[in-house]
Order: sequence, then C-alpha cells, then structure tokens
Amino acid sequence: MITIDLTGKTALVTGGASGIGLATAELFARAGATVAVNHLAEDARGPEAVKRLAAAGHKVVAVPGNVAKPGEAERMVTSAIERLGRLDYLVNNAGTPGPGTTAPIELARLDAMTEEFWSAILNTNLIGPFRCTHAAVEALRASRGAVCNTASVAGLGSIGSSIAYGASKAGLINLTIALARVLAPEARVNAVAPGLVDSPWTKTWPGERKASYTERTMLGRAATPQDIAEVIFFLCAGAAMVTGQTVAVDGGRIQ
Repeated sequence: MITIDLTGKTALVTGGASGIGLATAELFARAGATVAVNHLAEDARGPEAVKRLAAAGHKVVAVPGNVAKPGEAERMVTSAIERLGRLDYLVNNAGTPGPGTTAPIELARLDAMTEEFWSAILNTNLIGPFRCTHAAVEALRASRGAVCNTASVAGLGSIGSSIAYGASKAGLINLTIALARVLAPEARVNAVAPGLVDSPWTKTWPGERKASYTERTMLGRAATPQDIAEVIFFLCAGAAMVTGQTVAVDGGRIQ
C-alpha cells in the first residue's frame, strides 16, 4: 500500500518497457508522480505500457532512447526533463544480460566473453547509468532529488548470468558510492541488488537453476518485479538519510 503522495513530483525510469522498470514506473505513477518511461525505440512494449497507464488516469510520457549509446542517452534524459519540467527521481534500471543471451553462461566459458559481449554489457549496465546521471545532475540537485540504480547480487559476489554481467554490476555498485559523494548533499544515490527475479529475463532459464536458487533463500521464492520496485520507491521517495548504499533484495539468500 502506497502512503506517500508524490503529486507534483516527477520520475524518469530507464528500461521501463517491462519487468522491474515497468513495475517501478507503475508504482511512481500510482503515487501521483508524473513519470517518463524510457524504452528502446524498437520495443513496442514501451508505447503500449504508456498507453495503458495513461488510460488508467496516470500521468506518463514515453521517452525512447538507448542508454548504451553516447549522445543518445544524454539527449533522452534532456528530453525527459524538458517534458517533465523538473526531475525528482532517476531510476537507472535499463540493463542487459548480453547480446543473444537467453540463459546463464557458465563462468568457465571464457571464450564466450568476447569483446562484443563485454562492450554491450558495460555500455548498458555501467556506462549507461553514468551517462544518464551525468545528464540529470543539475536537475536532481535543483529538486534535491534521488537516484536509484538497479544492480544485482551478482555484483556482491554471487554468481550471475556471466562473468561480464557480474563485473558490470560490481562496477555499478562502486559507481553508486562515487556518485553519492559527488551529488551530496543536494541529492542522494543508492542502488538495489536483486537476486533471482521472475521476469522476462529469466523466463527461459533452466528450471533446475531457478529451483536451486530459491531453495537457498529464507523466503523460499524468487522475487517479483513489484518486490524490487517497492525498494526502489522507498530509496527514492523515502529514506531521506540513506545514500551511497546498496540494498540486496534476494529473499534472504543463504550463500
């Protein structure tokens, strides 16, 4: 149940076409915020989600753009701020498990970590959040706003979908700390580190791998996108004395 009224506030959610991003955009919109939903231009799910939310009476706009591309990411953020009129919350959620990836890549498969794979992962998962935050700094400071990055337990030492993915999320956690120092005291920067999430990303993962994961959690299940969105919402709209932190949302996973 949402008890925070965000009427008059604004949010930009990257990677908002599905999964965690869409759940987060919906949560902010239901709280009364005007939300800019970022999505890849070619992803039809983005405009469909915005249309559905608008039809439900929420204030939302679509801001297509690829955060992995220098220049395009910054133009998308600038456009979002212009359309919103201000920016209170930036959710850097856009991410990728890597080109053509439909299942985890075993750590021993070093040859699979090609230059193309590394480039795609780092440009989206690590440099993308930097680009977007850099472009939004002035607006965030003016509103005394907040940033939340979507990291992963893979960045905290758990085995992720690949070596490159885990490294990108570890880098994002470190970037979160650095940006928190830079934006303080006017704005806060935190991150969430989801464990296994029942989302389009993990739909094709081997069932035994997902079962093995949930068996090692205290809560005995995978997270939903809504579970992660609730923590993102808290770190942005609440948690006024929290910055530079990464919150694991993994059901109490036992290593």
